[in-house]
Amino acid sequence: MNQQDRQRIAAGLADGLSYAEIARRLDRPTTTITREVARNGGPTGYRPQQAHQATLQRARRGTPAPPPAAAPAGSTVEQEIIEMAVRSGMPRTAARVHHDLMLSEDGRRTAGELARRLNVSPASVSVAVNYLVQHGYARRERDPRRRRDIYVIDNDAWYHSVVISRRQTIETVRATMAAAESFGLDSPVGQRLSKTAAFLEHVSLDMIESADRWRSLLA
Repeated sequence: MNQQDRQRIAAGLADGLSYAEIARRLDRPTTTITREVARNGGPTGYRPQQAHQATLQRARRGTPAPPPAAAPAGSTVEQEIIEMAVRSGMPRTAARVHHDLMLSEDGRRTAGELARRLNVSPASVSVAVNYLVQHGYARRERDPRRRRDIYVIDNDAWYHSVVISRRQTIETVRATMAAAESFGLDSPVGQRLSKTAAFLEHVSLDMIESADRWRSLLA
């Protein structure tokens, strides 16, 4: 594997691609990509230049590369859950924060705890939490005694995320309908836009009705 391959691996990780997809693009076995990333910092710490230099040093010493450390139980499954969230559009750090909150026993972490557990900066945690709060996946609580924020995910978070998603969809419906009227509802463009607005409105209505009907499952 050359340095260009490693740069493509780093780019793939940054784009949230799975190991299998990166391997397909490089025409290499998935296990090769998995070992390469695992022995050189993992998916969040992989650096192509450092990985290349480390490989050259091992080759000069004539010693085999050390095997990757054994992964803790469930880590592969957890990584796949994070990858699925990234593929759905969630920023990677936000996906990691969200998953770590889900795994906490009481669904609560401080910024410092998240930064230490995920090995990221407090600023990165703040950006990630802003995204989660904006989309209803988590909320902030203030600890008055220590003057710090606590980030919380509870059973109702999924319901709130649906409500916020519907609100955003309705805003899209209004903007689309306004555009349809500006083109003229009898024009081809106006008709296309008005049908789009009607479709989104009905889908969002079904979504919130379904969320209200099944909200008791989260109690």
